[in-house]
Amino acid sequence: MFFSTFEKQLDGKRRLLIPQEFRTADNGADARIFCFPSIEADCLEAGGDHLLATYVEMIRGLPFGSKERSSLEWQVLGEQTRLAFDGGGRITLPEGLCAEADLGETVMIVGLGDRFQIWNRDKWAARRAEQRQAAKDGMAQLGALRLAAQLKVEGGGS
Repeated sequence: MFFSTFEKQLDGKRRLLIPQEFRTADNGADARIFCFPSIEADCLEAGGDHLLATYVEMIRGLPFGSKERSSLEWQVLGEQTRLAFDGGGRITLPEGLCAEADLGETVMIVGLGDRFQIWNRDKWAARRAEQRQAAKDGMAQLGALRLAAQLKVEGGGS
């Protein structure tokens, strides 16, 4: 799995060192990764063969010719770039992907379990603040729901 957040440098040739702990056979990213513009945010989505298999399974589960299937095929399969690691564990990002995510000299690599994202540092900071607030709000809502359920049980189910 992909965990943690790393600040990395993108050199003039668009080479990016992927953290060693991300390059494992366990996540299918020991020799290469695949990368495409994220569907959910202004960043790049990346992962190993296991993540690709998850997307392919999800796509195949949708009716052929449906709008949902077509859009996922277009975004995940059609926009995908397979990137092999060089001897130092770096990938070279295509210029188009760098432009799509507005990547500059310093990027953030964020592990999200079965995938990771590559962010422009400033956009990452804004997204991090949004996600932190959403997590706080979600935890407060979950706590309120649990309290309400507990009071219902203690009150005799009424």
